[in-house]
This record gives sequence, C-alpha cells and structure tokens, in this order.
Amino acid sequence: MAKLIIWNIMSLDGAFEGATPWDLSMHETVWGPELEKLSKEQLAESTLLLFGKRTYEGMFEYWSKETETGEITDGMNSAPKAVVSTTLKSADWNNSRLLRSIDDVKALKNDAGDKNIFVFGSAKLTSSLRKTGLIDEYRICIAPLLLGKTGGAPMFKPTDERLRLDLIKAEPITGGGVLLFYQPAA
Repeated sequence: MAKLIIWNIMSLDGAFEGATPWDLSMHETVWGPELEKLSKEQLAESTLLLFGKRTYEGMFEYWSKETETGEITDGMNSAPKAVVSTTLKSADWNNSRLLRSIDDVKALKNDAGDKNIFVFGSAKLTSSLRKTGLIDEYRICIAPLLLGKTGGAPMFKPTDERLRLDLIKAEPITGGGVLLFYQPAA
C-alpha cells in the first residue's frame, strides 16, 4: 500500500501562503540545494500527486505555462496527478484524473503500490484526509518567517482534532529553514 505524505512549506506561525491566495513568497527564503534535491527525490518517489481543487488549479496554471524545462518542471507536468473535487467538470492538466470523494482517495491508496502519494498545498484536502486517518507522514519545511499581522492561510485548520506526531527526522537547511518529517504517533 502506498504511503500518503503531506508536503508543504509554512511560516513559523503556521501559514502555507501569505495574506492573499497564492502568495508563496516565503518559499524564496528557504529555496536552495536541499529543497531542490528533496523536490526531485519526492517526484521520483511518487506514484501520484494529489491535490484539492484550488491547489490543482493554481499548480496547473503555473507549471503548465512554465517555459524553463528541467527535472522539476518536467516532473510536475508529466507525473500522474489526481484532484479531489465535487465541482470540477474535468482535470485537464497532463496525466490528471478527477476524484469525487475521500473514499476515492482510500481506494487509490490501496491500489497505488509501493510508491508514495504526495499532497502539495491543499490545506482543505489535508484536513479531510486527517479526519479519515489516511495521512502516513507529514513533511514540513519551516521558513524563518513570522507573517504576524499580515496574516496568511493556516496549513492546519483550528477545527481539526488534536493529533500527536512522532518525529522521524529534523534537518536545518540553507536560508535558516528546517525540514521536519513526522508520522502520526502509534
């Protein structure tokens, strides 16, 4: 069975985007050789990239128009992808399919083999996946930034239940960020 892994960059105060949707400027504070290497590894380890509707639309908009080719751009555009949405009519990004429910994600996870399913962004989807116990690992890069009064969208919803995690690994990276790998506590 595939592992379902959440991957995101967030500010120290818990936001995964700035005050406006798709403000990902905090990514610039931590991008460097370690994150580039991790990005390539995660694409190579994945059997599927899984998104919520909003993240899928934003990723499609960005990556499908990226003119600079390379391992990450090519990987994002060619990787098998799925979007969980009850309102989208189609999934038009290359190699994408549409899932209508969390039950579809459960079936996908059971049938995906030994490689990993990665969820990028997608805070609302992450919350739904948490509620059903489908998440096997959290990989978070903490950017050395407090958004403070400018605010930002929280990665983890305050309405979600408390969840104890066990640390797998912590690694400081260029720019002052920290990579954190967790799994739900046994």
